[in-house]
Amino acid sequence: MKGKGVLLWILFLLVAGWGCADFRTVGRVELPAEQTAITLEEVALYREVAEASPFISSMDGYADIWITTPKRKDRVFSNIRINRGHEARMIVSAGLLGWPVADMFFSRDSLYVHDMLNNRLFLGSNNARNLEKVLGMNSGYLLLSESLLGLVKISEPSSAIRSVKKGAGKLLFTIESSTGSKEVVIDPSNRTLTALLVKDRAGNTTVEMHFGEFETCTVVGHSTLVPKKIEMLLYSSDNPGEHQLVIAYDERVFNPETLSLRFSRPKKTKVVNLDDAPLLPWK
Repeated sequence: MKGKGVLLWILFLLVAGWGCADFRTVGRVELPAEQTAITLEEVALYREVAEASPFISSMDGYADIWITTPKRKDRVFSNIRINRGHEARMIVSAGLLGWPVADMFFSRDSLYVHDMLNNRLFLGSNNARNLEKVLGMNSGYLLLSESLLGLVKISEPSSAIRSVKKGAGKLLFTIESSTGSKEVVIDPSNRTLTALLVKDRAGNTTVEMHFGEFETCTVVGHSTLVPKKIEMLLYSSDNPGEHQLVIAYDERVFNPETLSLRFSRPKKTKVVNLDDAPLLPWK
């Protein structure tokens, strides 16, 4: 019995320490700074990258996720399923043994979180406030889902380009938007989006995203480069400090023939209003 007790204690330490091992945070990127003229080739490049491979409509993948906020640091493993522009589902596991801890379903207007550890079902609106409670990120659902996919569509037309800068083999397009501006960093050598900064009218960065470790994917006869690593930072005057999300995919399939996003409401669970719940209810 004494030997079993020691073994359980060692197992507990391994599980507890797994989340801290190899913990990743968002790296800094050098932005192009040399002003250059806007050419027709650069405008065409922006249009291509802004479309974000529209032929990709869904994804089923597995990824490690690191979440850092001013109050906590977490590492989890997740099965991520996305029906682009519509629903998403994340089945989250944690610890060295990969125990499932949460089943999250996102629709355009609703959010369901099954807290498996405590057998609770959280129901609420799919808004920035609830997303921050669940994931520590208040980006809004559309931007979050496209970030998870690794393909962020930029809706502003090429006529919104205000300037172009170059440097370190990259181009930085400053785009005027309805809420301020965007800085779109493109690698012209492989025609990929490598960074995106969203700014408010005062010029303050509210969202910053980095994309890297690209791999070639062939979908419905089209070949495109999709990042395996996605980094996201959010800044908010209402909630001081950086909120970071790092996603590293182990494997994924785009446009799978079968993709089940159906969420079956678990039985015999305590139902909680997510709008009134504290932060990260599934932890």
